[in-house]
Amino acid sequence: MSYDRFVDERLLTSRDALNRMQIKMKLVEIDEGARDFSQRFGRRVLVKKVLLTIKYTETQEVEEKELDIEEIEKRIRKERLYSSTNRWLAPSDIKNNYVVANKHLDLLADALALDIIKV
Repeated sequence: MSYDRFVDERLLTSRDALNRMQIKMKLVEIDEGARDFSQRFGRRVLVKKVLLTIKYTETQEVEEKELDIEEIEKRIRKERLYSSTNRWLAPSDIKNNYVVANKHLDLLADALALDIIKV
């Protein structure tokens, strides 16, 4: 792998407050046809599906879970009348098809609210 494609693992891994789990998020599907008309945020892509890799630090157990962010957003709007998810990401927030750690909470907010992911 060339140096320009190298991405530090710490940039891609988020942790819970007590460091009980580590999460990596890989993009599975983005909406190619979605157009972002907001010039304020620059060029962005719309995320549809992600693959979560959750590693529990106490047991070293690894769990993978595919999440359809679009369906979760629809479900929470139906059940709770609002959604806090922002599924738009700047291309600079995507490294080797993984989402950088500081954007994980933005994409997972609705899944956390619906207890699909337990932290």
